[in-house]
Amino acid sequence: MVTAVATSESAVSFLDPNTVERGGRIDFGEIVHAHLSQKLRAHGQEHLLQFWQELSIEEQESLAAEILSIDFEQIQQLHNGFLNPTKTEDVDVSRVEEPQSVKPGESTRISQEAARAVGEAALKTGLVGVVIVAGGQGSRLGFEHPKGMYPIGPASDATLFQILIEKIRATSQRYETRIPLYLMTSPATHGETVEFLNANDNFGLAGEDLHIFCQGTMPAVNMQTGQLVLKEKNALFFSPNGHGGMLEALDTSGCLADMQTRGVEHLFYCQIDNSLIECIRPEFVGYHILSNSELTTQVIRKQSPSEKVGNVVSVDGKVQMIEYSDLPEELASARNDDGSLKVWAGNIAVHAFSVSFLERVAGQADALPFHFAQKKVPYFDAAGETVKPTEPNAVKFERFIFDLMPLAQRALVVEADRESVYAPLKNAEGTESAEWVREKISSLHTQWLAEAGIEVEPGSTVEISPLYANSAEELAERRPNGQGGYYSC
Repeated sequence: MVTAVATSESAVSFLDPNTVERGGRIDFGEIVHAHLSQKLRAHGQEHLLQFWQELSIEEQESLAAEILSIDFEQIQQLHNGFLNPTKTEDVDVSRVEEPQSVKPGESTRISQEAARAVGEAALKTGLVGVVIVAGGQGSRLGFEHPKGMYPIGPASDATLFQILIEKIRATSQRYETRIPLYLMTSPATHGETVEFLNANDNFGLAGEDLHIFCQGTMPAVNMQTGQLVLKEKNALFFSPNGHGGMLEALDTSGCLADMQTRGVEHLFYCQIDNSLIECIRPEFVGYHILSNSELTTQVIRKQSPSEKVGNVVSVDGKVQMIEYSDLPEELASARNDDGSLKVWAGNIAVHAFSVSFLERVAGQADALPFHFAQKKVPYFDAAGETVKPTEPNAVKFERFIFDLMPLAQRALVVEADRESVYAPLKNAEGTESAEWVREKISSLHTQWLAEAGIEVEPGSTVEISPLYANSAEELAERRPNGQGGYYSC
């Protein structure tokens, strides 16, 4: 018979304090097992306890805590939704319109000069913060670490973390201000990310300006039965709840409260894998503010009707995103009178949020819906063996940040030049691989030098530190003479 001292709040909080004396000894195994069995039986999840008697006290406590953390009614509803999806109507082509947008070189009611001035003023007065989503690992790259640790600088081997943080520091120095960074990790990347940044002194970012918070998780379930997947005898399989989990995590971690304390009114959002992001460009912030937008999205012009990017459109006056897989061929290929694509705006996961908007939607239950992802998830079978399926066997539940778009009362789309802002690191080979990204960085920085009147030998690899120049304009101001600030080889 297993006994234990009743000291674990997570595992024994459900026990009646009148019958269990604190500090006394309880029959932990049997009492907790009985309680959990009753709870699991009601939801057809009794299999989670099949190895209970083989577990140590610590392992029983750990498993019990995981089980008690789960909303089984929610999981059941989600699985029912997966098995019986609500029939969605095909996209009505007649209702899809181009969203309100700002395009390079086009005359708008807000001039670029006015946007720049307002954006710079917001930066100087501390109204802007940054959130970077960095919960992903580099597994697809053969890099079993947080993707932000991947060395991507074409000449310096600077990591994605270093490049993006130095872009924030460069903007802070230029406008003599402090810009807080809210960095979202996942359970799989949190510890290593914290250790890596500590070891590198946060790449110069002041500790009080860096807030690292962890997104939540959701358990995976068997596609057919809805039973939760056991990863080990004493552990369930959890996965991050998607980049849309940022909304809840900002709130529960206290980051939204910190923004309020600091007076941050606008939040620039990006993902860690894109080293070419124009981090907190003043014009982008200015367009956002002058349009009184609650959510502003930076987009690139699609290169083809079938390009695999999300499509930012307006439907019944609301900005939203249509996945490329859901875009009807008729709409994808539709063109305007000048021959340009009607649906042209490709999502690159760069946004500006009004903090008041985030606070409002964070208080709404289930502001963001869950999406279903069918995955191959290793599991512990009844025989106590780990099985690695060759076909999808489980469903993961994820939320996506772009589902905030239609919730905004006012939204704006701002087009940017693809070659200047978009080089995501996603694949081991080919397009969007490390080699491809390094070429994009070198090509852009070579172009900056050319615009500044600096000749570069053809075929050279060029990299400019963000701390030296964060844009072509800044480089032209510096008129580099070859002494530091940029790398060439």
